[in-house]
Amino acid sequence: MRKLVGSLILLVWMVSYVAVAAVIGDRIAQEHWGWKLLYFPIVGVGWVLPLRPLIRWMHSKDAPRESADV
Repeated sequence: MRKLVGSLILLVWMVSYVAVAAVIGDRIAQEHWGWKLLYFPIVGVGWVLPLRPLIRWMHSKDAPRESADV
């Protein structure tokens, strides 16, 4: 269940991130080349950082449960 929820959150995040990055990137396209040199590498790598906790959570194991018959 954790991987399904995480995958849906990941999908929503990526679609939103790409949409916002594309709009801002389109506006920066008319600016000085220095802004593009800063913007595109940062945006290209920046999507990963907020997802690291989500990916860790998706791949973590559940704590062992005690048996009810003990």
